[in-house]
Amino acid sequence: MTEPHVKFDVPAILRKWPSLNNSRRDGGTGPYMVTEGTLGACIREFMAKPEATRHLYEIHTAPQPPLITEVLSAAHVIELARLRDFL
Repeated sequence: MTEPHVKFDVPAILRKWPSLNNSRRDGGTGPYMVTEGTLGACIREFMAKPEATRHLYEIHTAPQPPLITEVLSAAHVIELARLRDFL
């Protein structure tokens, strides 16, 4: 049996939700683009953000079942960063 493989060189977009007092504002236009690049680059950019604000970010990319969904939450991105460091 093979282990799931993640392609970190696929296109991705790091997005941030508008916020007020460090809380996500769900009404309005939705998250806006912060940076566009590879999944690996977006993960690095995300990890460079202050830990207290990471919940405002998400990464959009092509799904890679079973590990990668189309929209990656902050918790998911942190786990992927750990996996990438492990590999």
